[in-house]
Amino acid sequence: MASAVKTKVTELPESRVRVDAEVPAEEVERSLQRTARQLGANLRIPGFRKGKVPPPVVIRRIGRETVLDETVRDAIGRWYVDAISAADIAPVGDPKLDLGDLPAEGQPLTFTIEIGVRPEAALGTYEGVEVGRREPTVDEAQVDAEVEQLRERAARLETADRAAQRGDFVVMDYEGRIGDEPFEGGAGRDQMVELGSGRLIPGFEDQLQGAAAGEEREVKVTFPADYQAEQLAGQEATFSVSVKEVREKVLPELGDDFALEQAGFDSLEELREDIRTKLREADERRVEQDFREAVVDAVVREADVEVPDALVEARARELWDRMLHTLSHQGIGKEAYLRIAGKSEEELLEEAKPDAEQALRREAVIAAIIEKEGIAPSDGDVLDALQSSAARESTTPEKLRDRLEQAGRLDELRDDLAQRMAVDWLVEQAKSIPVEQAQARDKLWTPDKDTERQGSGRLWTPGT
Repeated sequence: MASAVKTKVTELPESRVRVDAEVPAEEVERSLQRTARQLGANLRIPGFRKGKVPPPVVIRRIGRETVLDETVRDAIGRWYVDAISAADIAPVGDPKLDLGDLPAEGQPLTFTIEIGVRPEAALGTYEGVEVGRREPTVDEAQVDAEVEQLRERAARLETADRAAQRGDFVVMDYEGRIGDEPFEGGAGRDQMVELGSGRLIPGFEDQLQGAAAGEEREVKVTFPADYQAEQLAGQEATFSVSVKEVREKVLPELGDDFALEQAGFDSLEELREDIRTKLREADERRVEQDFREAVVDAVVREADVEVPDALVEARARELWDRMLHTLSHQGIGKEAYLRIAGKSEEELLEEAKPDAEQALRREAVIAAIIEKEGIAPSDGDVLDALQSSAARESTTPEKLRDRLEQAGRLDELRDDLAQRMAVDWLVEQAKSIPVEQAQARDKLWTPDKDTERQGSGRLWTPGT
């Protein structure tokens, strides 16, 4: 779907641009009418049924400027995406968006975007680069570890007539107080917890080690500062705990019976061989991924890419925010992660800069190769890429493609496919050599190869 937003791009210093965007009056009016219909659904006006108030009446009743303001709030995100697409830029970092005055009736809406963009790359050698590739390996210690995990999953719990220790399970009743007052969610009966699992408030499980069945204990803890129940965050609490039972984990004996019962194999050696095969397949995938990344990085080293510090800082922030978003889905907040890492946000952002800079260099080089080699996914490539997603959603690739196009996301998919195809092409052209040979070659350098690496401990042999 063609963008309705018109744009003019002005290049600024340090890989930044200004995009002057204009939303045609017709698009503004369509969006205004849509907003008026939505507002009218909850508006009561004498002479009209609820939800049936015509947009012109809503606009007169509420005021055009008020409805237009709501329209812009609702649509500016979509118009921003359309403007970026129409400008044909690859944005980096957060934009600075300047929205002008609301337009008069029949006039277009204008706004400006100032944002960092992917830097340009001057390509060096990129066809047939030589890159080290290791052979897939399987360590028997890995097989042993997998077998032990199977034993752990097949373990049974038996009552232990002794004091609890780390790894045991304790069945308990408990009641918590802050000061002398009980608090909501602070009591439980017949709760079972594994000591050392880290499921409970820090310090709680440690204070139950050494307790025996029938014993009463007072457990003192402090709720973390980022605890999900805000009224408890940072509070000191005392729990009265009654230990009812201590259970120990008993692992099954290793042998052919274990292999048959747990995995359906006739012998333990058959089970181990199956584990070896799966570990090898997993390592083969890692080898392939490592090789792909190494090929791209080898091409990046041959290219000339200037990455301004501001772009690196912006990308580092993007990487940090993305990681926090992922952690939040695992129930880990920012403060908890900082406590685990033992570092400040500023320190972690600084540590992310090398990865951020390398990511920008890779993207710039891949974009240059896509342009130079004329790499572009066909309609068939797009449909093939949508096959699995369409199957999960019980629809066809064609319908899913049309939905993406209507949402303005089809170009994003095409860009992703083009990048993947470019890397595939580079990997096909590359030559794999033994890792040892690649490492030996990397130690050989000449002053004109990389003057910044002098003093790094690499060997220089004249004439090589």
